[in-house]
Amino acid sequence: MPLSRPIVPVILSGGSGTRLWPMSRPECPKQMLALTAEETMLQLTARRATGERFAAPIVVANARHADMIDEQLDAVEAGAQAVILEPMGRNTAPAIALAAIAAGGGPAPLLIMPSDHVIADVDAFHAAIHAAMPLVAEGWLVTFGIAPDAPETGYGWIQVGEEIAKGVHKVARFVEKPPLDKAEAMLAAGDHAWNGGIFLFRADMYLDALASFAPDMLVAAQQSMDKARHDGNRVYPDADAFAASPADSIDYAVMEKAARVAVVPVAMGWSDLGSWDALYALSADVDGHAHAGHDGGEVVAIDTTNCLVRSDGVRIAIVGVQDLIVVASGNDVLILPRGRSQEVKKLIEAMKDT
Repeated sequence: MPLSRPIVPVILSGGSGTRLWPMSRPECPKQMLALTAEETMLQLTARRATGERFAAPIVVANARHADMIDEQLDAVEAGAQAVILEPMGRNTAPAIALAAIAAGGGPAPLLIMPSDHVIADVDAFHAAIHAAMPLVAEGWLVTFGIAPDAPETGYGWIQVGEEIAKGVHKVARFVEKPPLDKAEAMLAAGDHAWNGGIFLFRADMYLDALASFAPDMLVAAQQSMDKARHDGNRVYPDADAFAASPADSIDYAVMEKAARVAVVPVAMGWSDLGSWDALYALSADVDGHAHAGHDGGEVVAIDTTNCLVRSDGVRIAIVGVQDLIVVASGNDVLILPRGRSQEVKKLIEAMKDT
């Protein structure tokens, strides 16, 4: 396969982003929001994979977001060649299968990207893609290992094995989300990376791997696409056929089982923006001042340090506080100490019971 073949970006946009409540909600999840810049997470993701090396993207998403996706991508001149609207969520492995089939199921290289991650150093990302392409052409399944800077227990890890091409290594093993002591040991060892959920491989190689390791998933995806309804660039896979697919991640279904799996370690300013604390870490300045967002609400902060304060409507006025996260959206206000934003999920569960 010539390296000049355009890479097809596949943007996975099925998540609901509940950890960034109250701004992120099922009807408008975090990838549709401008959280780190003037553009939304989806727009920034699409922009990362534009230019002569890339084809128009394929987006896999929830049907309720179809209009928002088209509007946002058109606004940055990154219109999708196909927006595949899943009838229900079945995790990443079946979603990627739909995209691989939509891309023709042949040797086209697919760049799989979550729609809601931050990559600050796009040049480093592109260099990693370039390093991976010769092995992708040979049929390898490639993942990108994020250079770790903390003993993170919320991510899966990858042990980086022998180098098989410049900048590209065999995957020695995938590691589940580890306990703290194991994460500390992997960080200290220096031969592990975070699993950021970004992949590059040929469509046919991925579908072949599914045929070997998850044949029921491949059949369900293929049948749902064979019976799909088309409306412009929108693709509606058949609901009954897709419902028969097992729900599984690409890591479990394919990457941990396939033989020719490689990793490109890369430091590219990556974050999955998985919490308000993560957003604080991205936006904090050296003086630790209160940080207002790009959301349209007014924030007045006096004698306030080390806080993340955002509003998309009501004015927030705070005096003499530190180490807080305060987020207002619509009729909801979230207030919690920095360091506890992972507990937003508990709040959402508690509110369901009221």
